[in-house]
Formats: sequence, structure tokens, C-alpha cells
Amino acid sequence: MGGDVVEESADPAPAGGPRASSSRPKLTILPLIALIFFDVSGGPFGVEDSVGAGGGPLLSLLGFLLFPLLWSVPEALVTAELAAGFPANGGYVLWISSAFGPFWGFQEGLWKWASGNLDNALYPVLFLDYLRPSLSPATRAAALAAITAALTFLNYRGLHIVGLSAILLAAFSLSPFLALALLALPKIQPRRWLAFDPRRVNWRGYFNSMFWNLNYWDKASTLAGEVEDPTRTFPRALYGAVVLVVASYLIPLLAGTGAMDGSRTGEWTDGYFAQVGMVIGGPWLRWWIQAAAAMSNMGLFQAEMSSDSFQLLGMSEMGMLPAFFAIRTFIVSGSVMLFGALLYPAIEYMKRRNWVKFISTSVHSQSSFESAQTQQQAVDEASVNLLPDCSSGKSRKQRKKTLKLTWKGFQK
Repeated sequence: MGGDVVEESADPAPAGGPRASSSRPKLTILPLIALIFFDVSGGPFGVEDSVGAGGGPLLSLLGFLLFPLLWSVPEALVTAELAAGFPANGGYVLWISSAFGPFWGFQEGLWKWASGNLDNALYPVLFLDYLRPSLSPATRAAALAAITAALTFLNYRGLHIVGLSAILLAAFSLSPFLALALLALPKIQPRRWLAFDPRRVNWRGYFNSMFWNLNYWDKASTLAGEVEDPTRTFPRALYGAVVLVVASYLIPLLAGTGAMDGSRTGEWTDGYFAQVGMVIGGPWLRWWIQAAAAMSNMGLFQAEMSSDSFQLLGMSEMGMLPAFFAIRTFIVSGSVMLFGALLYPAIEYMKRRNWVKFISTSVHSQSSFESAQTQQQAVDEASVNLLPDCSSGKSRKQRKKTLKLTWKGFQK
């Protein structure tokens, strides 16, 4: 009737695209920055390789100054523009569909979703590997199921809860590196930042480290429909996330390379920040860095599951998937959880049956915390060789490498 007011349940969306829901609390700028941070980075775990592959600190520091301008900022600007132009769930699936048609949009969605789930299946495993790698198979399986179910339930409860947890996890993951930087200040010698040995440069490893650590700015676009005022919030959040990611790389690198003996740059591989913490601050800082690495995997899991879940929801709202994927129940998050929960046991089963060939790696039976207790309690710069084993501090990126599969063919 003329006097009645009809309340819209959703914001208008671009023609042919899904509608953005307004029935739940929206993401604001700080939670969105935290989610983008985990989509792209998660902390400086894994950037140590850039020092060793770059033949010293100089190329590493220059890379994390220049590559964000050449690669990350343009990708972030493209994401900001398209997310503001298509403020609905689905992100790049909606973009590709609008440009090339629904067939290629579906292919993009399928490949991205499969890739995201392969990644996400590893994060609970890495979390346990950091803390308790010596669990029995039954206890390990139960712990993995409990962790996955708990984190999935947080996603089911809403993005506002996920965003708050992402802020807390990001603060904890970065906090030991602020302590590292403060403790390293008296020991920093700026001339060490200029160390460079062209004979030791591994260009392939160097560029791989740069692109790996500065990519995936478009991932959060799949939940654009859940963002408050996305045309303003998304560009600002991406700008803030670029600054946060670059700072999270440069500050620890400046502190570590400036305070450590320049002749040891060849030892800078994945996980070396744990040793840097041991030398500069002692065992407590090393444990703190390892705990931060473990908790970072929880943030990575949350951000990945959010992106994957709302991608499925957006694809359903576009008519690419059955309608029940658009129902905001446990179905969407649960489907992601189920795929990830089944993937790791399936890989382990294939490994036992020799259906696939795995790269051989050494696995330590002690946890990183237990092994740290056996180390010398106080060391100086000259005694860093007392801690040659940094495998317990390996980043998620290095551990992912150990799960690369080479297809061998099914055989019994």
C-alpha cells in the first residue's frame, strides 16, 4: 500500500550478479585488513630464503621495497576497483563471468576453490607440527578433527567473529618481531644491509620468494558482499594491508640482518628467524617466534576458509551451484571442512600404498618446544652454530614443499 515501507533484505548488486546480504553484521576496515593480511602473508615466516637466495641482505631488502610497487600495489588496485564495482560475493568468479561468460567464470571458481582447499588442508597439520609433532596417529587424527571443526564453527558463526579472531591472531603473530626489532637495535650495523655476493645468487629462488610472499591480493574479493560500504572500505583496507605486509617483512629483516654477522647470510633459510630470536633474545624469544608461527597457521586457515566458503555462496547466488549452497547454514563451511579433513588422510593412505611418490624429508620426533629446552640457554653471535637445526621453525611455505606430489601411477 501507499503508506507501507518495504525493507530491502539485501543491497543491490550488478546485473546478473548475486545480491549482498545485509542480515548479518558487516566487516569493517580493521577485520578486513587482518583477513587480507592472512590471505597474502601471515607474517615474515618464509622470507628468510630471500636473504640466502639473494646472496645477502641487499637484494632481499631492495626486493621487498620495490616488488610491492611493481606487483603488489597494481594487483591490490585492480582488486579494489573490481571489488568496488562488483560489491557482491563471488569476487573473481563474478569478474570473469562478466568479462568472458559463465563457463570461464565457473572454471575460475572451480580451480580456485580446489587450490584453496588443498592449501587449507595443510594448516592444521602445520599447527600440530610446530607444537606436537610426536603425537600418536590416533591422537593426531583426533586433534586435527577438533581443530578443523572448531575453526570451521567460527566461520559458521559469522565473518564478524572471524574478523575479530584474525585481528588477534595477526597481533600475536607479529608481536615477537616487534620485540626482536627492539632488542636488535643496539646491535644493528647498517653496513651489514649492503652485503651482497653475486656468486651466491639463486635468481630462481629469489624471484620465487618475492612473488610467493607478495601475491593473492584478490583472495578477499569473494566476500565483498559482506563488507560494510565496500566502495570505500575495500580500497582503504587493501592499502592498509599492503603497508602491514611490507612492514611485517622489512622490519624483521632489517633487525635480523643488521644485528647478525654478515658472513652467515648463507644460513638464512626458512625458519631461520627462530635462531635469530635465540641469538638476540634467548630461548624465550625463540619459543615466542615458534608459537607465533604456529598460531599464524590458524589465521591462514580462517582467512582461506572464509574466502572459499563465500566463493561457493556467491557462485550459488549466480546460479552456478545448487541453491542450498546459498543457504547460510553449516553446509557451505562444512563442505570446505569436509574436503580439507578428508584430504590429508587420503594423502597419507596413498603414501602408505605407494600410489604416489613423495619427496624424502627428515622429520623430527621432538616438538620444537621440547627440543629448545635441550639447547644452550645463553648464546652470543659467535655461537649461532650451536643451533644448526631450524627445521622445527620452518615456515608453512617450506613445509608445503615437502608435500609436493609426483604422480607415479596407481599400483597395488
